[in-house]
Amino acid sequence: MRRWNTSPAFKCRNFSYATALRSGHNRWSKIKHDKAKVDASATKQRSIISEELRQASKAFGPEPEFNPRLAAVVAAAKKQGFPKLSIENAIKRGQGISPSGKALESVTIEAMLLSSIAAIIECQTDSRLRTLADMRYLVKEAGGTVTPTSHLFDKRGKIVFKSLRRMSDQDIFDQAIEAGALDILTTEEEKIEVLTEPGQTTAVANLLSESSGLTVETSDIIWVPKEEMMVEIRDGEHFSQLNEFLDQVENDPSVQDVYLNTT
Repeated sequence: MRRWNTSPAFKCRNFSYATALRSGHNRWSKIKHDKAKVDASATKQRSIISEELRQASKAFGPEPEFNPRLAAVVAAAKKQGFPKLSIENAIKRGQGISPSGKALESVTIEAMLLSSIAAIIECQTDSRLRTLADMRYLVKEAGGTVTPTSHLFDKRGKIVFKSLRRMSDQDIFDQAIEAGALDILTTEEEKIEVLTEPGQTTAVANLLSESSGLTVETSDIIWVPKEEMMVEIRDGEHFSQLNEFLDQVENDPSVQDVYLNTT
């Protein structure tokens, strides 16, 4: 991933953790371990598909026949055996509706975790009290404290465009800056991600789309950690505990995004 300036990265969870198997495990233990890896991978893939469905529905509407991006994601989900009900529920969540039909409410939990890691957890739920209780419990179990941390982040608009091979990086950069972008980067998937002021997200998306012919894939408001507040995790045990905490948090269907100030 190439960046054009030095502001912090968008995504919060850009690290992984794995432990070597202990020697002496019998064949059944290895089978269980391999199955657990497959299950974890499948769960992660379902989470990715669900998020893509939600984003496509939110950005361009819930009807696949009028939303080409949503239609493409639905087709991919079906090809991978994603349940029909799960597809419908993810599309509903993109419209702010729970599977039960109730309106979803946005809930944000701020916390300080081990190694002075600041976290912002954004949820959409039809039960505010239940979600707050669940998240506070997970934070406490991870050795953290629910406390304000948003002052360690900047709120930004994030727009993802499909890349155009015929355009040079410099042309894209110049047009994005002209449209009001704060930061631009290209990804390994050949997509272009643009950061803006929150209130300028839609205007920048429209201007850059019109001037360059780029197609908007997603548009959202995110939290970006302030560069001077970034923290490096040096304790291996804390690193492991943080990954375990993130796995538990991301397994909660109400959780939409998790932001950390880690390097």
